[in-house]
Amino acid sequence: MLHDCISQGIAVPPEMVVEFHDSSPDLQKGSLLQQRMHDDGYLFFRGILNREQVLEARQEVFGRLAAVGEIREPAIDGIATGTSHRLEREPDLTRFWKSVSEGPALRRVTHGDDLRRVAGQYFGEKSIPHEYMFLRPAAFGQSTNLHYDFPFFAGGSNHIVTVWVPFGDIPLCDGPLMIVEGSHRFDDLVQPMKDAMLDPKTDFATIQQAAYMGSTSENVKLLHERNTRILSTNFLAGDVIIFSMFTMHGSLDNHSSAGRVRLSVDVRYQPAADPHDDPRFFGPNPTGAKGGSYGEQKAAQPLTAPWVSRQ
Repeated sequence: MLHDCISQGIAVPPEMVVEFHDSSPDLQKGSLLQQRMHDDGYLFFRGILNREQVLEARQEVFGRLAAVGEIREPAIDGIATGTSHRLEREPDLTRFWKSVSEGPALRRVTHGDDLRRVAGQYFGEKSIPHEYMFLRPAAFGQSTNLHYDFPFFAGGSNHIVTVWVPFGDIPLCDGPLMIVEGSHRFDDLVQPMKDAMLDPKTDFATIQQAAYMGSTSENVKLLHERNTRILSTNFLAGDVIIFSMFTMHGSLDNHSSAGRVRLSVDVRYQPAADPHDDPRFFGPNPTGAKGGSYGEQKAAQPLTAPWVSRQ
C-alpha cells in the first residue's frame, strides 16, 4: 500500500493505491510487453534511462524558469518562488514555452536513442516521437484531472502511445502520474472517445468532453463506483511509463511541504513506418491540438497562474 496520496483535496485511502508492475526485467521481450499492455493498459520501467541526462534536463528547464523569477536557486531543486516575471521578460509566451520545450538537454532524453529503443521494443519495430510534446511543471496545489488521451491524438498512426517521464525524483506528495486500474476496459467511457475522433469536422469542445468524461465525479468516488484502484509510485529519475491512448490517467495533487515543483513530460511515440506528417504534432512549427502551438498549453502561462487543473 502507498501512503500520502491526495486527489482533488481528498486523501486517497491507502488500500486504494497500488504500485505499478515493473516491466524493466522484460524489456527485451516484445511479445510479453504487448500482452502486458493489452492486459494492464500500461508498461512501467524502473531506472532504464540515464539518470544524469535526466537531471541535466531538469536543470535546463528549471534554469529557464529561474531566469523569469519562478524557481529559486539552486534551480535543480525545483522550489517555487511564488512569483513570476515571465510576462515582462518573455512577452511572447508561445515562443518562450516552445524554446523551453525544445531545450537540447530535454530533447536528448525525450527524443533520444534510449527512449526510441524502449518504445521500439514495445512496438516490435523502429519508433518515432511526435515533435510536439507536453512539458509539465506543476506547483503546490496543482494536479491534472483524470482523462483519456485518444481523442486528442486520433489520426495518422493507429498505434500511438503516451510516454511519461519524470524529471527528477518525484515522491507521491509531489503529485506524480496516476493511472486508474483497468480503465482501458471502461467501455462506456472508451466508446464515446472512438465516436469523437479529432478531425476537422469535430469541434474541440466535443473532444474535451469525451476525453474527460471520467472526471464527472470525484476521483475517490469514481474508484468506489468502479470498484477499482489508483496505480502510482514514488518515481525516480530514470523511470519511464508507457500507456495506451485508452488508459485513464491524471496526476495526484502536489502537496509538497517544501514547495517543490513536479516536473514531467509526456511525449507520444508511434511506429516509424506509420504516417508522421500530421501538422499538429510534426514539423518545425507544430500547431498543437487546438491550433495554438505551444502557447495553448497551460504550462505556457506563468507558474503562479491560478488554475486548479493542468490538462
